[in-house]
Amino acid sequence: MNAPRGAKPSQYSEASIRVLKGLEPVQQRPGMYTRTEHPLHVVQEVVDNAADEALGGFATRIDVTLVADGSIEVEDDGRGIPVGLHPDEGVPVVEIVFTRLHAGGKFDKGRGGAYAFSGGLHGVGVSVTNALSRSLEVTVWRDGGVHTIGFAHGGVVAPLSSRELVRSDDRGVRRTGTRVAMKPDAKYFDSETIPVADLQRLLRSKAVLLPGVTVTLTDARKKEPASQTWFYEHGLRGYLVDALAQSNAGEPLIPFYEGGQHSKGNEVDGSGFAEGEGADWVVAWTEEGALMRESYVNLIPTPAGGTHEAGLREGLFDAFKGFVDLHGLLPKGVRLLPEDVFARVSFVLSAKVLDPQFQGQIKERLNSRDAVRLVADYARPGLELWLNQHVDQGRKLADLVIRQAQSRQRSAQRVEKRKGSGVAVLPGKLTDCESTDLARNEVFLVEGDSAGGSAKMGRDKVFQAILPLRGKVLNAWETERDRLFANNEIHDIAVAIGVDPHGRDDAIDLSALRYGKVCILSDADVDGSHIQVLLLTLFFRHFPKLIEHGHLHVARPPLYRVDVDARGRRPAQKLYALDDGELEAIEDKLTKEGASARSWSISRFKGLGEMSAEQLWETTMNPDTRRLSQVMLGALDLGATHARINMLMGKGEAAARRSWLEEHGNEVEADV
Repeated sequence: MNAPRGAKPSQYSEASIRVLKGLEPVQQRPGMYTRTEHPLHVVQEVVDNAADEALGGFATRIDVTLVADGSIEVEDDGRGIPVGLHPDEGVPVVEIVFTRLHAGGKFDKGRGGAYAFSGGLHGVGVSVTNALSRSLEVTVWRDGGVHTIGFAHGGVVAPLSSRELVRSDDRGVRRTGTRVAMKPDAKYFDSETIPVADLQRLLRSKAVLLPGVTVTLTDARKKEPASQTWFYEHGLRGYLVDALAQSNAGEPLIPFYEGGQHSKGNEVDGSGFAEGEGADWVVAWTEEGALMRESYVNLIPTPAGGTHEAGLREGLFDAFKGFVDLHGLLPKGVRLLPEDVFARVSFVLSAKVLDPQFQGQIKERLNSRDAVRLVADYARPGLELWLNQHVDQGRKLADLVIRQAQSRQRSAQRVEKRKGSGVAVLPGKLTDCESTDLARNEVFLVEGDSAGGSAKMGRDKVFQAILPLRGKVLNAWETERDRLFANNEIHDIAVAIGVDPHGRDDAIDLSALRYGKVCILSDADVDGSHIQVLLLTLFFRHFPKLIEHGHLHVARPPLYRVDVDARGRRPAQKLYALDDGELEAIEDKLTKEGASARSWSISRFKGLGEMSAEQLWETTMNPDTRRLSQVMLGALDLGATHARINMLMGKGEAAARRSWLEEHGNEVEADV
């Protein structure tokens, strides 16, 4: 067979497959492992390791120095990275830590582990720093000696050398700790300059979150080095007070609500959390000025928030709602939502989670579902008690929150009045929501009537609508636009969302769009994936503007449920896993908590219809705990994307699909 016209000849053989080794994956695709705007995040990885030593109670100081030659030094007085030979690898441990991905002391958090709590999870942090540095030198003080090893571009250039440490302190104790001196490689970053202001904020936050630990930044790039030192005995409140003062926010409506609580273990307090898990927080409500919101998980900053912030919001809302209901403060016709209570909140939140699950390697957002209940359960009682003990001050806060709710409702009404007077007849099977707030509303396109029934009962009827779909949707790739409405399912989808089918270059009016999020909800199996593909094909082909404007999403229900028996004072639990990887992580965590393998059972969901309304809400529909993936156009240009989908979905492309499957079929993990 002749090659297609214009195609370039190529050889595809065994030798065509390249296996990236060592740190090559990081150097090939640095953006997958760190931020590439500047080197601050690779420096932060080293600072986080020093902070983990302090978090464990093994270090009292962290010193960071900006050196004149462009390198950065981070030093702590912790235990020092082990330098002996690894029992399995036969290589110095300090070398493994800096040259191997997924190697570290933070995986085993059970009895005998190096760290009970840490921000490091994936074990790729400082190895990424090494991979993206022109040079990196590690000095370790440990076991009565001083040990050094040198790296360049991720490889060892100066093998580990050791000598006896003669000097000791006044108590006769020899020095311990680690110093890492790195020089980031400019070719991996948009700018090689580290933003000093961001570094200062990072280091100050470490001092705030580590009471009693001294953190120092020295800028030695000038003739006269300048140093800054941060030390806080009681950090969170002072930190927030200073931040609000700088923003001219004025006095809080009620005194700062601060508190903290950590589990004492399953057998002691019955909380259901591992020993040490918990949170510390300080919260303030102000009427004006910029808001200050910072959250951390095991000292790692989470600027994109996550489930721990959702737990704080839930706890504050529940406490305030209980106070308002008890004293009859809510005017008729006003409905409070969590965002009303949270609208003028400034806070600093520091959570401790045994096995944090982050979104992405740079750990900007926490995904651990348990963190919602962890923070909410601890944050609610204290505020609820204080409000009911100080009713007059509580009324001041109630006035602010109620005004926020009234303003939100008026805004939604104004939006409704701008809509045209013509009203389409909505599909009879659509269970609509009450709100008219486009930014908040969402509709779930649900596979099957049984799943639709669970979704209707489990949803939040204020802002969530349900449209059940019967059977598999038409493959609309080659369907002409004027023939689409002959299919009832596609007709109902278009009428429900309020947007007519259109082309990519059409000037379409989205003002009639009824939902800010259109969510595809199907089973977590092969049939469910098929329905997802058919709906994604429909939207890509005939509703492309919804994708371009970020309105289309895919809900991700769990594949497994883990039922854990009650243990001691710990109640029985139901845990959910999105896939095999999360299932393994849950089993590991239960083992670390001392549960025997016989104390839990695993069931696999055959479909959404098997899930109760409560389970579907908790795992798939609750905005605080669900996994919702936004559909976006990828790196391929539109022409290539169109050609790929045509090959996969076109009726006359069977031969092309067969060839493609023969070439790539071995790459799929079969779900059988």
